[in-house]
Amino acid sequence: MLNEFKKFAVKGNMLDMAVGIVIGAAFGTIVKSLVSDILMPPLGILMGGMKFSELKLTLKEAVTEGDKVLTEAVTINYGTFIDNIIAFLIVAFALFMVVKGMNKFKEKEEEKPAAPPKQEVLLEEIRDLLKKNA
Repeated sequence: MLNEFKKFAVKGNMLDMAVGIVIGAAFGTIVKSLVSDILMPPLGILMGGMKFSELKLTLKEAVTEGDKVLTEAVTINYGTFIDNIIAFLIVAFALFMVVKGMNKFKEKEEEKPAAPPKQEVLLEEIRDLLKKNA
């Protein structure tokens, strides 16, 4: 069983997938920062100085006694949801572009004419020699 696991774990596809997952997670973090820290602040300024991450719908106010919070507020944080939708769209577009590029590369590979079989080449040479001698 240990040997089978070793074969499974070191397969090329398995390692490629693991690397892809790690890079994908890092890319997701970068995109999330791009949206939250770079794109949304100027967009918020354009929309009257609002911070999207702070947009929320309060369902139930917090219960406080002095400075002490007895019960937290119940909110729907739709601003954060908007941030996440924009981040998703950026990641989806980036993946679309990668897949589109790979498909274009595959199409070019498929367009290359395959070399004729050796037998066919030899038969063509024989035919050409027979035409010359006739």
